[in-house]
Amino acid sequence: MSKFVSITTAAKALGVSASTLRRWEAAGKLVPTRTKGGQRRYDLATMQPDRYHGAPLPRRTIAYARVSGIEQRADLERQQQLLELYCAAQGWPFELIADLGSGMNYHKKGLRKLLGEILDGNIGRLVLVHQDRLLRFGAELVFAVCQAKEVEVVIINQGEDRSLEEELAADVLDIIMVFSARLYGSRSHKNQKLIDGVKAAVKEAQC
Repeated sequence: MSKFVSITTAAKALGVSASTLRRWEAAGKLVPTRTKGGQRRYDLATMQPDRYHGAPLPRRTIAYARVSGIEQRADLERQQQLLELYCAAQGWPFELIADLGSGMNYHKKGLRKLLGEILDGNIGRLVLVHQDRLLRFGAELVFAVCQAKEVEVVIINQGEDRSLEEELAADVLDIIMVFSARLYGSRSHKNQKLIDGVKAAVKEAQC
């Protein structure tokens, strides 16, 4: 007797993630039936794990771009253009993921998608304009995960990007604001005085 199960149960039975089953469906390798409500249902009696694992889909190239805020959209466009030109010159079909958010923010939508795809084994190559475009701190940990998952990391600009100084200053302010708010309260006079002092010091250093 056939036993139809959800995508979560089917993924567990095959030893893959639910996102992998969705990719197999898009490629026509394993197409589930659908309930009247549109939910996927898989027939465990007919699934053959060796059949699907024997022909893995080619892993993709992902190009990742990031800036801290909307006011830097021009720089985001510049990164995207550079990534497009570089990947095209190498003959790599690629998917572009772009983020708006601080380099200290680990919860950006694009970054979370990127990490999920890496962990699922769907990515074979990650292309960045500069290492800091991924994360301000912690990029080395992501690169270690990439190495474990056999993901090639390509950084176009290995040198220091002077345009990153303003973003670094903004990230420092973010850190100060978080910790000072925890210590003194977000509306305290002492907290505001500390933040104002740091802002003045950062502005002076940039001049």
